[in-house]
Amino acid sequence: MPSSPNSALPANPTALPEIHWVEADQPRSARWRSERGLPAPTKVVLADDTLSADSAYRLVCAGTSLLWRGDFHNARQLLQALGRRVDQVPKRKRKQAATPIPLAEVFNQYRLAQAQRARLLGQLLIEFNPDYSVLLRRAPDVKVACSEAWGEPDLQTGNSVASLRELLGMTSAHEWRRVGIEIPALGEAPHNRIHPHYSVFSPVRGEYIQLVATAHLPKPPKGQDQITAFDIGTGTGVLAGVLAQRGVGHVVATELDARALACANDNIAQLGLKQRVEVLQADLFPPGRASLIVCNPPWLPARPTSPIEHAVYDEGSRMLKGFLAGLLAHLEPKGEGWLILSNLAEHLGLRSRDELLALFEANGLRVISRVDAKPVHPKASDTTDALHHARSQEVTSLWRLADNTSK
Repeated sequence: MPSSPNSALPANPTALPEIHWVEADQPRSARWRSERGLPAPTKVVLADDTLSADSAYRLVCAGTSLLWRGDFHNARQLLQALGRRVDQVPKRKRKQAATPIPLAEVFNQYRLAQAQRARLLGQLLIEFNPDYSVLLRRAPDVKVACSEAWGEPDLQTGNSVASLRELLGMTSAHEWRRVGIEIPALGEAPHNRIHPHYSVFSPVRGEYIQLVATAHLPKPPKGQDQITAFDIGTGTGVLAGVLAQRGVGHVVATELDARALACANDNIAQLGLKQRVEVLQADLFPPGRASLIVCNPPWLPARPTSPIEHAVYDEGSRMLKGFLAGLLAHLEPKGEGWLILSNLAEHLGLRSRDELLALFEANGLRVISRVDAKPVHPKASDTTDALHHARSQEVTSLWRLADNTSK
C-alpha cells in the first residue's frame, strides 16, 4: 500500500518539545521525540533493573513514564512483560456478549485497545546522546537506524528521549531496509528486492502485487508502440517497478510523503529502472494523461494515529475519492484505471459495496472487470485475532475502470 500524503516528516530537532525529570537531585531535560506526535510526558521517574514488572505496570497505568537507567536487554524484557500484562483480558470480559456486537463496534473496540496498548508500552523511555548512541549496558549500536528515521544527527542540539518501543520499531525497520523483501514479480533473485524505509509500508501482502503483475494491460494509443502508466501513491515504488518490468514504456510514480519519495527513488535506482520510471512529488496525479493509472489506496476508512497507519487507514476515504474523482481527467481515450482494494471495510461495516459502486457511477466510471485474490498473510487464518471473522472473508480485488461513455 502507499504511504499517505499526510504521513509525518522527520521532526526538526530544534522544534522538538522538551521532557523534564530530576536525577541526582538535579533538574534534567532533553528533547522529546514521538512519531505519533504525542506530547512530552509530564510525570517521569528513573527506573532500572531493580524495578519489578508488576511495579512498572502500576506506574505506567497511573500515567508515570519510566526513564530507563539499567541494562538495555533487561529493558526489552520489561517491555515484553508489560505487554503480557496489557494483553491479559480479565475473566469477566471474556464472557460472550448476550447479543452479537456489530463488527463496526468490534473494530472500534479493537482500535481503542491497540491505542491503549501503544500508550502504556510507550511509557518506557530511552535517552539518546546527540549522535544517537545509547549509554546503557549492553545497548546495541542504533545510530544508523535512528539516522534513517530521524535524519542525520545534529550534535549541537543536545540529548533526546524516545520510547523504547519506538526505538525497537526503528531497528526493525532498519533490518527490513537492509535485507529487503523478495518480490517474484520483479524478476529473478537476487535482483528483485524492495527495501522499505522507516514508516513506509512494506509490500508483504503479495496478492495485490500479483494482481498487478498478471492483469491484462490496455493497448497503446493509436500510433504508439508502448503505453504510459501512472502509479498513484507509490510508497516503496513496488507497483511502478512491476509495471516497468512488464514492459510499460514509461511509468510516472507519485508520492507526497518525503520518506516514501526517498524510498521509491532508492528502490527504482536499485532495480535499474530509472530510465523507465520517474518518481514525482505530487498529491495524487501528475500532469498529463496515461493509458493506465494504478492506485492502491489505504483500504480502511478510519483515522490513522501514526505515520505507518496512513498506509492502512484513509480517513473519510480521502485518497480513494480523490483518485476516482480525478481519474477520467488523466486517462487517455480507451485508457484504464486499476483500483486495488480489499473488501475488509465491507466486512467490518465501514463501507458497503453499494457505496463503492455508487462512487464509480458518480465519477462517470464503469467496471470493465474485477480480478480477485484471497490474502495469504498470517492474520487471515489467526482465529485468536479480534477481527478474524472479517479477515477470514477478505478478498483483495483489482477493479478495471474506464470511462462509462466509451465501449
